[in-house]
Amino acid sequence: MKSRIFIPLAILCLVSCLSAQTPLDISIENMEQELEALHLKEADILVKLEKHKLDRVQHDLDLVGYPVVSNDKCDVVKHSAMVMCYNEQHEQPNWVAHIITPEVLDGNLNRTNDFREDHKIPSGSATKDDYWFSGYDRGHIAPSADFRWSADAISESYYYSNMSPQLAELNRERWAELEGFGRSFVADEKEQLYVVASGVLHDSLKQIGDNGVSVPQQYYKIFLDVAGPDKKGIGFLLGNRSCEYPLISYAVSIDSIEQLTGINFFPKLDAALEQEVEANFDFNAWQKADPQEVVADVAPMPPPLPKGLFNTVQARLYIGETVTVCGTVVATKFSRKSGATFLNLDKKFPNQIFSASIWESNRTNFSYAPENELLGKKVCLTGKISSYQGNPTMELVNEKKVVVLDQDY
Repeated sequence: MKSRIFIPLAILCLVSCLSAQTPLDISIENMEQELEALHLKEADILVKLEKHKLDRVQHDLDLVGYPVVSNDKCDVVKHSAMVMCYNEQHEQPNWVAHIITPEVLDGNLNRTNDFREDHKIPSGSATKDDYWFSGYDRGHIAPSADFRWSADAISESYYYSNMSPQLAELNRERWAELEGFGRSFVADEKEQLYVVASGVLHDSLKQIGDNGVSVPQQYYKIFLDVAGPDKKGIGFLLGNRSCEYPLISYAVSIDSIEQLTGINFFPKLDAALEQEVEANFDFNAWQKADPQEVVADVAPMPPPLPKGLFNTVQARLYIGETVTVCGTVVATKFSRKSGATFLNLDKKFPNQIFSASIWESNRTNFSYAPENELLGKKVCLTGKISSYQGNPTMELVNEKKVVVLDQDY
């Protein structure tokens, strides 16, 4: 009988000892609770921090001042990270202003695609039905990717008040590239950038949907850098279509967009600074400096060129044909290994739009070193155009196939 009682008691003692909390268990539990409290505190601080950052954006937008529309009536509406002036007649904004901040570099939020009506618009905004099966994209005026650091701001970018009917050829290509242009500047300079954009609105535009959403024929986007030491501005004007030329070709002065739209974009700027930033539009001032690059990218020569001559964008239309292509040699490279010389016209690698090659066997047909003599020169090159990785290219067989133009051409 004793042995029968002793074994269960031993087992009960062992179970009791194992289940009892030791000082180490209590310490672990306390630390876990402390860590959970820290997580809750961190989450609360992050919410407050984002709110402060959004408040700072609004403060800085106020400092720059809101554009003033002279010809149309529009209602100024503020959202978390953007301000707009909504035009009921056209069911879209005359302008949307926002700031790309360095926070975008660390932002990791994705598209929300929660397109919805904007109930802050007194007269009501456009709706999904206006765009559905219209043949047009719901093109963001202020792009969602500029707000990927704030859940509230990125969601609000999907209000229909921030949309305009864009053809896919514009919205998904050159317009998207222009949006990336602004973010790249912020990434390079680590400073914020003021942006204002929209469609060019007037009375004779085509309309879609029951609410009568106007379809702009042109869109503008303006960048203003007043955070850095070199104050500058630049505008871009793109047609609502496929824009085949490089982005530099669509750069214009802010003054010209003001004349086109009837909007005074920066009424609060110092008069002298306003005059300076609105008149100049040096595209290359917005590119990150590279000490190894001697010549900056340039816009292709505007058509029409003299009969029989084509610019670097038109060259792609003549694959397999022998033609003369004109442009500026912005980059050259001589390969000592192969003996070949390569030229890029108008745009440098990796964004080149036209290139030419002089193979080692043909180099003896040149009385000069092409990589040195031609760099920075405006030239016309004659030869058969072929395609390399989707870009037109030409083989030059002798110096007679190269004509150097007057720099004022």
